[in-house]
Amino acid sequence: MGSSPSSYAPKTIYLNVDGKIQKVVFSRHCSPCDIKELLCSSSNIPRNSAIMMVDPEGAMVSIDPTMPPNSPNTLYKVVPLSTGQLGEKEDMFQNVLSQVAEQFSRAFRINELKTEVTNRLAMLEKRVELEGLKVVEIEKCKNDLKKLRDEMTSRVGGRVNCPCKYNFSDDGKKLTPRRDVPSYPKYTLSQETIEALKKPTFDVWHWEHNEMLSCLEYMYHDLGLVREFNMNPITLKRWLLGIQENYRSNPFHNFRHCFCVSQMMYGMIHLCNLQEKLTLTDMGILMTAAVCHDLDHPGYNNTYQINARTELAVRYNDISPLENHHCAVAFQILCLPECNIFANVDLEAFKQIRQAIITLILATDMARHGEILESFKQKVDSFDYANEEHVTCLKMVLIKCCDISNEVRPTEVAEPWVDCLLEEYFMQSDREKCEGLPVAPFMDRDKVTKPTAQIGFIKFVLIPMFETVMKLFPQIEEIMVQPLRDSRDHYEELKQIDDAMTEAQKKKTENMSLGGKKK
Repeated sequence: MGSSPSSYAPKTIYLNVDGKIQKVVFSRHCSPCDIKELLCSSSNIPRNSAIMMVDPEGAMVSIDPTMPPNSPNTLYKVVPLSTGQLGEKEDMFQNVLSQVAEQFSRAFRINELKTEVTNRLAMLEKRVELEGLKVVEIEKCKNDLKKLRDEMTSRVGGRVNCPCKYNFSDDGKKLTPRRDVPSYPKYTLSQETIEALKKPTFDVWHWEHNEMLSCLEYMYHDLGLVREFNMNPITLKRWLLGIQENYRSNPFHNFRHCFCVSQMMYGMIHLCNLQEKLTLTDMGILMTAAVCHDLDHPGYNNTYQINARTELAVRYNDISPLENHHCAVAFQILCLPECNIFANVDLEAFKQIRQAIITLILATDMARHGEILESFKQKVDSFDYANEEHVTCLKMVLIKCCDISNEVRPTEVAEPWVDCLLEEYFMQSDREKCEGLPVAPFMDRDKVTKPTAQIGFIKFVLIPMFETVMKLFPQIEEIMVQPLRDSRDHYEELKQIDDAMTEAQKKKTENMSLGGKKK
């Protein structure tokens, strides 16, 4: 059935922030975690703080997409929870540390306790890495560990050999990111998940950010990229965290979209047997470009940037301003030594990798769609994997396929993405109307429906591109191309129903009008 424009309206709530009214708008598809981050930012509270929200009478309000809306006359207030109380994990650490410190205080028994303390230190450091403490907890634990090490060194005149990967007492290695140690838990993926990750049918809606980070980490290990580029596994964790933190909480262009594109790339690598046809360096370029391709997307497309003469449009001379920005942010993160997954790559090789990643991210600008697809069509019938130009063109088409591949997925996975995209479009068109800028018809909430938005895109963009790729990889027809054809048919049926209902409503209105005139 056709959806009315109001069904895509984002939810709006109003906050009391230091006596001022703060308007907050978010998608009904946002997760509670995304909403909490948005509320923290709106209330000048540090990200990842524990918070609660109360109404004017002091009653707590649930923080999730179903929260009751309010008005400027009934303001909610976001209240940070006290951080003075220790959580269960910190209690555990404090108990262990207290026991160790108590045993150290016993004179003349230091040699007996040396082995036990070493083991406990190793356990604490490992748990700091795996359990993912917050910044405050990490700093406290580091200080306690340093005191223990200093005390042990002063008493026995030697240094304990730590089996852990990191030496927290080394003050010369301060880390610049917000978190010293990768702070997402290490998930052990089931065999079922590992197999599902290789397929376009993977349901991306059932995963939290921490789980998506672990899946991405697994992909890099599974493809042999960690070994090929001699990556420090902890650096890979830090890099992924840096990536996730630099995706905004937009309705569509967010970290979940980044994961979708990366998972589809991983799936296409397996489905098309690219590991047998391309180099491991090519695999690393494809995956890294997919992960980074929409970094710091502001939620307003290139057309808006150019028409509104934003800072990005001015900086990049109206030439793919967003894609150029995504590239710049990607390499700003990689420039941090603690996040540089290519730190152990030869300088000349890194230059080539960097240029290739830039080429792929810039290829995701849909303004270049026709040019790139036409170039690939000219090569596909006589494709040569030994020809660098052919391979580069293939990689550009692959990232384009992955970037706009939602309709390849099952309907229950794909359709919510349409809602998210339309919501982001409507937010932009509303802003363009307010600012007196041109509004694209396909983004106008008063003109577009879900079927009209999808039919043309599937028929004239997705199917022609995937059918061209199918010439090189026939195995994608059943798994990727046929679902696109089914999706096209699905939306055409919906449009027919919409048109019939519109026509019936029109006739009903006309009859009522004629009846009124007869009277």
